[in-house]
Amino acid sequence: MPDSLPIGCTLPASGPVADFGALGGLAQAAEGLGFDSVWISDHVVVPERISSAYPYSVDGNFGLSPTQPYLEPLATLGYLAGMTRRVRLGVAVLILPYRHPLLTAKMVATLDNLSGGRIDLGIGVGWMREEFEALGQPLEVYEHRGSASDEQLRILKSAWTEDVTSYAGRYYQFDTVGVHPHPIQKPHPPIWVGGHTRVALRRTALFGDGWLPIGGRPPADLPPEEVRACIASIREQAERAGRNPAALRVCFDTTIRFDEDDGSPFAGSSDAIAGQFQRYLEAGVDSLVVSFGRKPPAEVERSLERFAREVRPALTRLVK
Repeated sequence: MPDSLPIGCTLPASGPVADFGALGGLAQAAEGLGFDSVWISDHVVVPERISSAYPYSVDGNFGLSPTQPYLEPLATLGYLAGMTRRVRLGVAVLILPYRHPLLTAKMVATLDNLSGGRIDLGIGVGWMREEFEALGQPLEVYEHRGSASDEQLRILKSAWTEDVTSYAGRYYQFDTVGVHPHPIQKPHPPIWVGGHTRVALRRTALFGDGWLPIGGRPPADLPPEEVRACIASIREQAERAGRNPAALRVCFDTTIRFDEDDGSPFAGSSDAIAGQFQRYLEAGVDSLVVSFGRKPPAEVERSLERFAREVRPALTRLVK
């Protein structure tokens, strides 16, 4: 188990119950309650017709209509940076192919400077073909979005660490440019790779500072024994690539359902939820991100308070 256990929380920035006027207050509440980080998710548009299957629901339905709001995460983190002082600010996950890598590099570095070095960059490759199309991305980028994302990661690291950079790849090409300021965090903000497919594990091993899987709810159950096997695979591949496998972190992201009995692992009493987390800590997880579903801000704040009061002390005892 880890010697300490950073715990973050996802804030509601989308959907029918999101109250954007309350978002800053929720971030401040999380900071005051001792959470280590707050996280925002990413979608740019919600198409009216979606045939692509959402990988984190049993029926493949995305669950949001095109008329419901969805805040852009990097802009939102800029607002939250001014509302907080200590808590880290993360996006889980930024869909890399939606934005040009030089624009992403500039926005993330700007956020890192303005926040005093508090940015965590979770990254993903995306799943919704219709959203790629609406944003004008070529079909080739959607069909090879993993390879395009790998190119983006190479560009981001170069832009953040070199005085000037250029790139000539399959998906992105540009002559020598400077992308300043560089981030405060060195060599760059932590890169957390989402997903648990074989290629996502490889991407973590080659490019990531940590692995950020979503699990603990159907259809992405991702039980502890599978997490343990994925961690072993990541570290083996990292070592083969000449990276330090021990330096790679693992953050498990799941949804908490206090006092519910829906059959998912993280539903029920505080003691039951803490017991489930113990199994993931024993499998090699060293940090957590928790969310509480699509609830109004007042209910989210009560859940944050209950987690801090009842679940976190039990988890703290486990890692001591």
